[in-house]
Amino acid sequence: MDSKILLENGTNELEILEFTLAGNSYGINVAKIREIIPYQPVTPVPNSHPSVEGIFMPRETMITAIDLKNCLQRGDAENKGLFIITNFNKLDIAFHVETVVGIHRVSWTEIIKPDATISTVEDGIATGIVKINGKLIIILDFEKIVSDISPETGLQVASIEELGVRERCDIPILIAEDSVLLNKLIVDSLSKAGYTKLTHTENGQQAWDFICQCQEQGTLDKNVHLVITDIEMPLMDGHRLTKLIKSNSQLKDIPVIIFSSLVNDEMRRKGEQLGANAQLSKPEIGELVGAIDRCLGRTEV
Repeated sequence: MDSKILLENGTNELEILEFTLAGNSYGINVAKIREIIPYQPVTPVPNSHPSVEGIFMPRETMITAIDLKNCLQRGDAENKGLFIITNFNKLDIAFHVETVVGIHRVSWTEIIKPDATISTVEDGIATGIVKINGKLIIILDFEKIVSDISPETGLQVASIEELGVRERCDIPILIAEDSVLLNKLIVDSLSKAGYTKLTHTENGQQAWDFICQCQEQGTLDKNVHLVITDIEMPLMDGHRLTKLIKSNSQLKDIPVIIFSSLVNDEMRRKGEQLGANAQLSKPEIGELVGAIDRCLGRTEV
């Protein structure tokens, strides 16, 4: 099954693949999917995490298979169903699911943040909920699932320590990131790297509202010299935010850095077309600091 249905740039839309597990409907952003294949036997890995089924090698590439049913505490997968093979954070991972329902095109404005109404099982690994045809689809946070299983795949915060002591810098930076944990890690890491004037928002819409407010008040120069944005966010995604900034004559010179798990070749092309100044995959937080330095002309720090 070819999962790539290209979207226009900056429309604030995404495509969600709906799949099922234990009678529930879940979703994944199509942009993360490389392919979908029938289940095939895997080789178990000794002493691995309980949610890791094993490894297999389609087309000479070794891929780790994750039992999504086990991750969601819904029992263990049977030897049937499908593997959704994904690529994000520079990793190839197969997620074992029962059935695939189809692809839905939705706007980020339709995706709501999970709250206390969601089952405690998905609490913490759901990134959003969308209602389609009267049915609730839970969009899972696949990055968190993988980093919970294998923490070394998360943000490489240690790379910040390697930068050593740096001069403090009060150039104002605006951050758009919907993950509370990642927002905190990015803010902490940039603070350690000397960047002290940071404003963080939960999504592209909040970031855009802040920029518009600063424009109206004439305080843009005091508050926003550079924007760091994720791609996947409720209400407004990072591509839409980049497009709004770069197509505005008063804002287009503000550097925009896309910092996302979704920086693959296709997404990189989209970001370039929208005018992003730099694009980095999420584990590379040390490289993010380097990109900020370059965008702000601080190469000698």
